Amino acid sequence: MNNDRSYGETIHEWATAHPHREAVLSVVESGPDAPVERLTYGELDREAVALAGWLWERGPVGQHVLVLQSSPRFFAVSVLACMYAGAVAVPVAVPGTSRHNADRVLGIARDSLAGVVLTDAATAPDVSVLLAGHGHDRISCLAVESAPDGDGLRTPVADADQVALIQYTSGSARRPRGVVLTHRNLIVGQRTVARVLDTRQGDRIGGWSPVHHGMGLTGQLLHSLWLGGTCVLLSPGLFDRRPATWLEVVSAHRLRVSGGPGPAYELCARQVDDQELAGLDLSGWERAVCGPGPIRPETLRAFADRFAAAGFRPDALRTCYGPAEVPLLVSGAPGAEAAHRTVDAAALEDRELRAPVPGRPTRALADCGVPVGAELRIVDPVSLEVLPDGRAGEIWVRGPAIAEGYWNRPLETTDTFDARTADGRRGFLRTGDRGALSGGRLYVTGPPEDTVGPTGSPLASSDLERAARQVSDLFGAGAAFGVGAEQEHLVLVLELRGKGHYDIDLPGLVQAVEKHLAEEFRLTPGGVFLVPRGTIRRTAGGTVERGELRRLLLDGDLKAVHRQVEREVRELIGSRAR
Repeated sequence: MNNDRSYGETIHEWATAHPHREAVLSVVESGPDAPVERLTYGELDREAVALAGWLWERGPVGQHVLVLQSSPRFFAVSVLACMYAGAVAVPVAVPGTSRHNADRVLGIARDSLAGVVLTDAATAPDVSVLLAGHGHDRISCLAVESAPDGDGLRTPVADADQVALIQYTSGSARRPRGVVLTHRNLIVGQRTVARVLDTRQGDRIGGWSPVHHGMGLTGQLLHSLWLGGTCVLLSPGLFDRRPATWLEVVSAHRLRVSGGPGPAYELCARQVDDQELAGLDLSGWERAVCGPGPIRPETLRAFADRFAAAGFRPDALRTCYGPAEVPLLVSGAPGAEAAHRTVDAAALEDRELRAPVPGRPTRALADCGVPVGAELRIVDPVSLEVLPDGRAGEIWVRGPAIAEGYWNRPLETTDTFDARTADGRRGFLRTGDRGALSGGRLYVTGPPEDTVGPTGSPLASSDLERAARQVSDLFGAGAAFGVGAEQEHLVLVLELRGKGHYDIDLPGLVQAVEKHLAEEFRLTPGGVFLVPRGTIRRTAGGTVERGELRRLLLDGDLKAVHRQVEREVRELIGSRAR
């Protein structure tokens, strides 16, 4: 059934062959016996066909449609309806009360030139007010439940190179960048996932990752539907409040495949108590995917040890790597035992993977497997030379799953998606991530330096800097970056205007910054440094040199008027000098 015609046609074939099979289950409450909302393939197909007819009447083939849903059921229906109508789905996170998320919705609405928003009754009033209040009243906002009945429509997509999705995963909230994914990108990506994870027809797949991007969209929802399987979804909020909810869903619904970023496994190992553990049966969890973001081998060992009593097997863990510009992954360890490594920390700072030296600091690196379905190179970001095994640099990839580029950004697309190595090989995607190959296996050593924050949904440093400066007129330039090899901690460096700071409540300023970031981003900084004017340096083009500030901090040379630092960050200050 899986062919290159289009992703939507594949789903329709499953609906025709198995109309009563469960397609999407939505877990709406916490607890092992939580009620679920069920959607069969027949219902998914019928509701998508009806909604596609409404879309067809309001726009041409290829129109951009914001999909902004709090309900996984309506999200799945809306995305498939776009495919049936020949429209381009643009998934977006529900803004809620977050100013940052609201700015992101507005930025995406402006950049994508969308003419329609598909949402639900619970979300539609706030979204309509938000868009109209910022000059986007031309955008039609429809709550899917109230879509008028009609004849419906299903327009087969004859060209697999037609755009299916625009996934906004990069850039700041006010200037987001949309990654253009064709039906071919999606299908090639699904085949790669199936190869790495050994997924098969009818699999039950799911988890708590947000469905509007990344693992939640392509690795859980779209992959399970492509397989004719069942996707079981719970909201990220339920996991945040009680991590055991994730494992209860895996247990109760017999999920074969589920996953999340490394810190999610760490939370479960630390916070799931003995009573919650006693009620779990994880023996059917055959593929526990770990990614995106940095992965700590010791976290995976702790998770496997903690949940062995529930039937979890260590060989179920699958570490992998995939940048945002690819439908899920480009490397993994299909069926092979992971070869995690411990290396000399100082040598890694000099971009080399070396064996540990007795008595010196070390760093554990997770094995992210071998390249699958793509060509992967490690490249010096300055000289553009392809680096040999054991040398760390920027991760470059190319292959048929790589996205077409950024929507309406030709120069950035050329720079990022058509990069050329020093020896003239072209067509590579510059991921911005840092890593090294050793023995043909990939070890990711760090994320792009212009992002920081939650693993799996990192934030643009510029957004955090802008939010911090809004706290007080006393703040000038700012820089946000992450520190810590094993676990990233957010550090904020903020310049103080003027010369005399003796009569200012500096601890109060820091507390205000911390409170604002907690409310806006649910982030607690590991360190806030208030520094004299002129401390933060910029390139000739005006870009904040965050890497230079990070080096000053780790060398112990960052001079602050006042600082508030957590213990983990305090131990890192001066670590490079030591």
